[in-house]
Amino acid sequence: MNKLTTLASRLPASLLSLAFAFSVLLSSCSGRKSNGSLSIFGIIYLVIAVMAFLSLIKQDWSTGKKIIWGLIIWFFPFGGSIIYFLFSGRR
Repeated sequence: MNKLTTLASRLPASLLSLAFAFSVLLSSCSGRKSNGSLSIFGIIYLVIAVMAFLSLIKQDWSTGKKIIWGLIIWFFPFGGSIIYFLFSGRR
């Protein structure tokens, strides 16, 4: 029951994050500008992804669990990092 309460308390933040991610995707904003430099969205994504991977490396989980979370972060660029921070159960 405690896990359900924790999930319910995180739900509004995750829905807000998901809405933000979809709004960025629908606005045709890319991570790079036409000259190849990073846009603001690209810089924000890069910072969040690096923070997620550093946090993942520091966890005392099994290798399999780290690989699964790493793949989630890698294959779902912006949303994967948000999902990791909200639902990984890290300490």
